[in-house]
Amino acid sequence: MPKILIVGGGYAGFYTAWKLEKHLRSGEAEVVVVDPLPYMSYLPFLPEVAAGAIEPRHAVVSHRRHLKKTRVINAKVTNIDHASKTATISPEGGESWEYQYDQIVVTAGSVSRTFPIPGIAENAIGMKSIEEAIAVRDTLVRNYERAAALPKDSATRKRLLTTVVVGGGFAGIETIAELRSAATALLQKIPEISFEETQFHLIEAAPRIMPEVSLDTANWVIKEMGRLGAHIHLETQCADATDGIVKTSDGAEYPSDLIIWTAGVMANPKVVNGSDLPREGRGRISTQADLRVIDENGTVIDGAWAAGDVAAVPDLTGGGVGGMCVPNAQHAVRQAKRLAKNLVAVIRGEQTVDYIHKNMGAVAGLGLYKGAFQSNNLAIKGFFAWIAHRGYHGLAMPTWERKWRVIWGWVHNFFLGRDQVQLAASAEPKAFFQEFASRPKPKTED
Repeated sequence: MPKILIVGGGYAGFYTAWKLEKHLRSGEAEVVVVDPLPYMSYLPFLPEVAAGAIEPRHAVVSHRRHLKKTRVINAKVTNIDHASKTATISPEGGESWEYQYDQIVVTAGSVSRTFPIPGIAENAIGMKSIEEAIAVRDTLVRNYERAAALPKDSATRKRLLTTVVVGGGFAGIETIAELRSAATALLQKIPEISFEETQFHLIEAAPRIMPEVSLDTANWVIKEMGRLGAHIHLETQCADATDGIVKTSDGAEYPSDLIIWTAGVMANPKVVNGSDLPREGRGRISTQADLRVIDENGTVIDGAWAAGDVAAVPDLTGGGVGGMCVPNAQHAVRQAKRLAKNLVAVIRGEQTVDYIHKNMGAVAGLGLYKGAFQSNNLAIKGFFAWIAHRGYHGLAMPTWERKWRVIWGWVHNFFLGRDQVQLAASAEPKAFFQEFASRPKPKTED
């Protein structure tokens, strides 16, 4: 029985395994997914998780619950030696071991792409995982609760009430919009803080935001953000973030305890650099249009596949940057579905089919009841775009069990409001017990 190893259980990895379960006949192949996390995170929901609009557990999909015919291994793949078709699997707290495979699918996704700016690594947080979204939510609420107990002229209070987002793409705009909306709702419960005291700043180096939409739509978003109390700084770079003081290229300074980095992504370097598979200039694994890995001469490497953010997949529609599919969820899901079909075709000695998908458009949520939608020359703004945003992502969430949890949560929030209780202390769950626990008295010398 052929052994199929899927490295990474995110978008592309989960969908590949899910569709392989559908297309493979019983006993036709063994499928193994290796990922250190036991779930797939639905990344478009992260800003709403950070804003308290979606329960964090509802924005993830359990591997073991929904991949019923797939072997799931919670570990890291630390080396891929495709020449011998061997992968090194390293479980946490255990010894590494080797796994022999026949077909490998690399879907390790992407990580935040940062630059060597002083203070960013130490003081910023990304928006690429459910854990980061939870931490952002808890930090925002905790900061406001702490600020409410401080004098109004306190520098610490001003710092706690300042939020800075770096990066003006979809992730950055949705993050600052959702957090601004969440903060406004939070102020209804904290009368000690005025709206004018809260500061939200987005820093973008380019002369515009959201390149996926028209300039007219992007400018409307900027005006709408300004009306809601969020400041967008274009053609401005983050120069320093030492000690949590964000200094920009125009000389401004924004002391903040919540700095969120959303300025781009890159292919997971630990997986890519830990393999002997070919990669292109931007560090992604090179593939041809049917998702099979190719070398620098365009020759197919037998038994190797890649999809999602970790792969450089040709965009046959001609709309991709540099001729390649852009790293987004829309491509990752559809590439995975095509990859699963092509992999089954190869096992059965049949022909593969090239991946081709024309971008359906872009939709962004801008807090409660506001959104922006763009498809070619069609632009929708405001309430109906927000409906389109929730409708699209509610349906795109994999499995009906997950869809119902998300939609039911939205219904609850409509009647009950956001659940804005911070659980930041859960990051150190033993602290309370250890503070009061009795300890042996130190031995005295005779």
